[in-house]
Amino acid sequence: MSEISVRPARPEEFAAVGALTASAYLADGLISEDDDYVRELTDAARRAEHAELLVAVDEGGLLGSVTVVRAGTEYAEISREGELEFRMLATAPAARGRGVGEALTRAVLDRAREAGASAVVMSSLDAMTTAHRLYTRLGFSRIPDRDWEPLPGLWLRAFRLVF
Repeated sequence: MSEISVRPARPEEFAAVGALTASAYLADGLISEDDDYVRELTDAARRAEHAELLVAVDEGGLLGSVTVVRAGTEYAEISREGELEFRMLATAPAARGRGVGEALTRAVLDRAREAGASAVVMSSLDAMTTAHRLYTRLGFSRIPDRDWEPLPGLWLRAFRLVF
């Protein structure tokens, strides 16, 4: 397997990044084809316009992506002043088990340190247990006071890593 690198997404990749993100969520059964969230996941160009869109790549192409968000901006959900937030972390189903999610998360942490952020926060569905193990291993802790319910019965659990 070739080495994974993380970099900003390029405009010519936006369609593929959107498709990869949606396919990852669909493959895990986290959403269905008719879910409104599919449109948001596939619109990588809009995310890149309002946040930083990073991709994990190797010599074979796109492996995953993540959206990096500053507090108070359009895509921010739970971040507060001085915190960086990430959303929509996705690994292509064929690239699972290669460390793509970890590479993307570490890139977010690097961005946060470079920006002088005090912490990184994110929200995750209960079903994302593999991701929760990664976040815990990297030093994230649960922050239940920021758990929230975007739709009735759909709870997102909040995590934070403080620097």
